[in-house]
Amino acid sequence: MTIHIHPTAPLAERVLLPGDPGRALRLAQALLDAPAMFNHNRGLWGYTGAGADGRALTIQSTGMGGPSAAIVIVELAELGARRLVRVGTCGALAPELELGQLIVVRDALPRDGTSVALGADDPVRPDAELTQALVDAAGAGASSGSIVSSDLFYDLPNGEAGAWRRSGALAVEMETATLFALARRRGLQAASLLAVSDVTQPAAARIGPDALIAAELRLGDVAAEALSRLADS
Repeated sequence: MTIHIHPTAPLAERVLLPGDPGRALRLAQALLDAPAMFNHNRGLWGYTGAGADGRALTIQSTGMGGPSAAIVIVELAELGARRLVRVGTCGALAPELELGQLIVVRDALPRDGTSVALGADDPVRPDAELTQALVDAAGAGASSGSIVSSDLFYDLPNGEAGAWRRSGALAVEMETATLFALARRRGLQAASLLAVSDVTQPAAARIGPDALIAAELRLGDVAAEALSRLADS
């Protein structure tokens, strides 16, 4: 019996991992046939239903940051999850990125305490097959490359973002390195697909509410399509 996830419906082996519980609900409504609530404990909403390919799919929120994500991912693995895709947002570091643009993560620089505590390499990498499926499903409009996972959303130390940019990272977020580190430890297939919600160059800007919802739905569509392209384990 898991401590934080209290299943009220079956768990699929395939799982999408948004951070935001509201995003989990919106994706469940858009992607699942007859979604049933999988978890509501601690406000970490999750849902299971049939995807467009007719196979079971769970959408489970992780909350914010590596520590919360680690708890959810470990408990999902204990319950039988085997293939997981983070569908989240990020802040752009590369000036060419635009609001709403999708990024398929090729590797993550672990600059957060959770992934480091889990023994993350520098960088830590996703499952190659699942990542390629994301690239194929996302199409030409998406970018792919390195990102940074950090513990901080606000008040980054002076020069930190510039150093990350010079290292080749396209964007920064909070959970991907933890997912990749746990997947390696527990023999899971994992990948990460992000949408740009904030840019700093040429001027600071935040995505609008309607555009954010559209980006969320695009994340879900691409991730679900990538999962459907892979044969059952």
